[in-house]
Amino acid sequence: MAELKKKSVSKRNRSAQKQARQAVRRRSRNRAAKSSIGSTVKKMQAAAGQGAAMLPDAYRQIDRAAKKGVLHKRAAARRKSRLARLANKSRA
Repeated sequence: MAELKKKSVSKRNRSAQKQARQAVRRRSRNRAAKSSIGSTVKKMQAAAGQGAAMLPDAYRQIDRAAKKGVLHKRAAARRKSRLARLANKSRA
């Protein structure tokens, strides 16, 4: 949040200043979403037997990130595929 309080450079025009403020907010939101997905994946990897039970929650987070543009749709599909393989491996 400290980044939001920074004074922008006065030599930029107003639209560039606004765009910079918006970029800071988006960056913060995107990092939070990616971090949340990473945490869920790590929890799945740590939970050897119950990893498959966490799969729907992980899918939900990944789909939401793809819908909002945090992740590309193919990157989201790739992550979901890897999680499914991990869950199948933990079941066997």
